[in-house]
Amino acid sequence: MAGRIRDEDITLVRERTAIADIISESVTLRPAGGGNLKGLCPFHDEKSPSFNVSPARNVFYCFGCGKGGDAISFLMDAEHLTFVESVERLADRAGIQLRYIEAGPAPIRAQQGQKQRLVAAHAAAVEFYAGQLGTPGARAAREFLASRGFDRAAAQRYGCGFAPEGWDPLTRHLRQKGFTTQELITAGLSRQARSGSLIDRFRRRLLWPIRDLAGDVIGFGARKLFDDDDGPKYLNTPETPIYKKSHVLYGLDQAKREIAKQGRAVIVEGYTDVMACHLADVPVAVATCGTAFGADHIGVLRRLLMDTDGRGGEIIYTFDGDAAGQKAALRAFEEDQRFVGRTFIAVSPDNMDPCELRLAKGDMAVRDLVARREPLVDFALRQIISRYDLDTVDGRVEAMRHTAPLVAKIKDREKRPEYVRKLAGDLGMEIEPVQRAVLAAGSQQPPAARGDRRPADPPAPRRPEPTIDSPQSLVEREALKLALQVPVLAGPMFDALGPDAYLHPVHRAVRVAVDGAGGAATATGGAVWIERVRDACGDLAAAALVGELAVEPLRIDGEPDPRYVSITLARLEVGSVTARIRDLKSKIQRVNPVASKDEYFALFGELLSLEQHARALREQAAGGL
Repeated sequence: MAGRIRDEDITLVRERTAIADIISESVTLRPAGGGNLKGLCPFHDEKSPSFNVSPARNVFYCFGCGKGGDAISFLMDAEHLTFVESVERLADRAGIQLRYIEAGPAPIRAQQGQKQRLVAAHAAAVEFYAGQLGTPGARAAREFLASRGFDRAAAQRYGCGFAPEGWDPLTRHLRQKGFTTQELITAGLSRQARSGSLIDRFRRRLLWPIRDLAGDVIGFGARKLFDDDDGPKYLNTPETPIYKKSHVLYGLDQAKREIAKQGRAVIVEGYTDVMACHLADVPVAVATCGTAFGADHIGVLRRLLMDTDGRGGEIIYTFDGDAAGQKAALRAFEEDQRFVGRTFIAVSPDNMDPCELRLAKGDMAVRDLVARREPLVDFALRQIISRYDLDTVDGRVEAMRHTAPLVAKIKDREKRPEYVRKLAGDLGMEIEPVQRAVLAAGSQQPPAARGDRRPADPPAPRRPEPTIDSPQSLVEREALKLALQVPVLAGPMFDALGPDAYLHPVHRAVRVAVDGAGGAATATGGAVWIERVRDACGDLAAAALVGELAVEPLRIDGEPDPRYVSITLARLEVGSVTARIRDLKSKIQRVNPVASKDEYFALFGELLSLEQHARALREQAAGGL
């Protein structure tokens, strides 16, 4: 399968993409002066525009929420795509043929747009299967959908189709469209029979197209309809270069915007449950595709939910109330610690899944099911306690032993004491033994599971850091802006002044990243250069600052020139030299000029040299910013 996209191709995509054209498709942009554009940020609510776009440098930055980057990162955030998907989308738009580097030690070879070919094959298959749904042979498929409460409009909305009778109708159809045998096998649409001939993977089944975040069909889920079909009830596309079931959630292409908007996701168990929830105005429902809900699915949802320490999402699991559903719920609690946000469970009192509930009681019942959710930890504790006879001492003690680890795992440490009290009440025990059991269970977990952190080593003494709006910080920002926005002009002079000249730690980290990107003197500017610096940042705050400085106007009317660069860098160096002079004077005061005569005069000579250098820099910086 294809590996990493060639760096030179990524650079070409960045150079040939006009970021203003990409962003203007979803954001109204107006002139903001200095050649920049401004609009309302698509990533957070705001009343006045703080979202800036620099067409000259092909980058954007929001001064309100801090998001920034190039056209690739914009698509990643706005469309919830991966880096590779964003690059491929822009490459298609610009007419660029991407080349890939295979994973591992394999040599470089061109992939000839493998993903595009596989996606195109699936698109043609969707059209073929959808057409078959209206044929006489698909009567059982239509009846199944109708029995679940889905009409023709619903079937069309979700692209439902039917795999017809016969061994190879789809295979022959796709071959006529120019797809090769290897492409059909790689896509998982066809397979080789024992005779060696190529046949369809799906036959006589109702089909649901499975789409990725960008809306491209990458696989199918197929349900058995006939009793004489000896295959499994549900049959899914096998693992392919574009379909990884551990990363895919059915319905996410339609639900992603509402998930991001509401900060909530509802996890259901099947394709019809997703359809039922969406049609019942629960548009945030998704389902796994032939596999258990796992860590990779959680990663996908966390990105959509912005599930961070500052803003946790809400995840609601729906499971049947039977034993299997209860077991799945307890398993979900084990994964609960991967989420920052709150996790809930919604179980129908009649043990019906959302599709059955909608069919029996209507759309309102589905919405009520989600509204009646309860915290997952409460459900998990209740299910475990129900296994024991609390009328006996042994039963209460065993229940305490098995529930204490769950309370110890609760992410929000401030809630644990309340759950200790609740658990003691549920068990009919005094609070002290329950509290001891929870503390003992917590001490047996690794620090990461407890949410503990090893005390950090005491920081090494260093100069006081300037505040972000101090004169020193302002001149540091200006120097960095010159390196990012006009590296051809600032290059040699900027590179000559090293990171030690920057007193603010984040500014210093950006300066180190400029060196890591090859130095300003090697750059020509634009989005490619800015992304090189951002990628070289080893600090998240520094990476965010790069995006901000890339669009922040310079503190000069008109275009910068060599004199302005010289003045800025002189003022920058004055600040660092002044700090060194201050440190040196303090050190000299601590040296005994009689007992340590040589050291004293060496330090005094260094001080005189620095003060002379500072005077020269002040003359160079005359005229200010």
